[in-house]
Amino acid sequence: MDETVAEFIKRTILKIPMNELTTILKAWDFLSENQLQTVNFRQRKESVVQHLIRLCEEKRASLNDAALLDIIYTQFHQHQKVWDVFQMSKGPGEDVDLFDMKQFKNAFKKILQRALKNVTVSFRETEENAIWIRIAWGTQYTKPNQYKPTYVVYYSQTPYAFKSSSTLRRNTPLLGQALTIASKHHQIVKMDLRSRYLDSLKAIVFKQYNQTFETHNSTTPLQERSLGLDINMDSRIIHENKVEKERVQRITQETFGDYSQPQLEFAQYKLETKFKSDLNGSILAEREEPLRCLIKFSSPHLLEALKSLAPAGIADAPLSPLLTCIPNKRKNYFKIRDK
Repeated sequence: MDETVAEFIKRTILKIPMNELTTILKAWDFLSENQLQTVNFRQRKESVVQHLIRLCEEKRASLNDAALLDIIYTQFHQHQKVWDVFQMSKGPGEDVDLFDMKQFKNAFKKILQRALKNVTVSFRETEENAIWIRIAWGTQYTKPNQYKPTYVVYYSQTPYAFKSSSTLRRNTPLLGQALTIASKHHQIVKMDLRSRYLDSLKAIVFKQYNQTFETHNSTTPLQERSLGLDINMDSRIIHENKVEKERVQRITQETFGDYSQPQLEFAQYKLETKFKSDLNGSILAEREEPLRCLIKFSSPHLLEALKSLAPAGIADAPLSPLLTCIPNKRKNYFKIRDK
């Protein structure tokens, strides 16, 4: 086994938490069950890693084997990446072609290798017709950097692909070209949608969030739900509060549904507007350039946070459509300009 491959495998294993190590190694399916049973996973991690490297050397692990281990680790820890969504489209009058996985892999790899002398491409097929692609980029004069790869998740027979954000933006056009041609589409565009949570992005673009993230179907009538009212309050106030809370609850449910929301961490709004004033001679009124403003909402679970604003009494119901349209518009980057 090449020294660079051994170092690559070593670094990958060191990243894996001990409580996940056996699960990931079994998913890798490179080392046999009998070989894994020879490893004492209760000893220090450095000793475990050395033992695993010796086993990999015995089986002569290749660079592609090491890359597959890295893909599996990334699948388990996909929230450590920020994912962008790309949408492809067919040309006018083009029909949907039958998807051939082998043909897709060959075409994708060939396009990248023709454009770049030094690039390694690895694939791993998963459930739901998804294929994970790992690209380690080099240049005409340097070998591929295995420690700064780009990951792409493409769902066959769909126009959507999800790409991990990378500092190597110069390779994005080439990657888009390879995806478009290999999947037999005509063009590709980057959507204004980004998150660390790949499943949530998938649910939004495929409009599956009302099923995928559903945690309960409340059948309790609104009147029977606990409204948290003080039993010692004036009955007229109780009635008024009850009616208002029911209205807010109804509007919130109509807007967001009665299911858990896809997980996004932020929404960003870029505003551009001309200054308007009835006063003549105003410096701002004479300004040709529009006024620009950037507003960003952030939360570990933004859509659930927005959903809770009105019931908590923090905001009026209904909320602005600019906040509630995120899943339907399939975007969390907005540009707002004067009409």
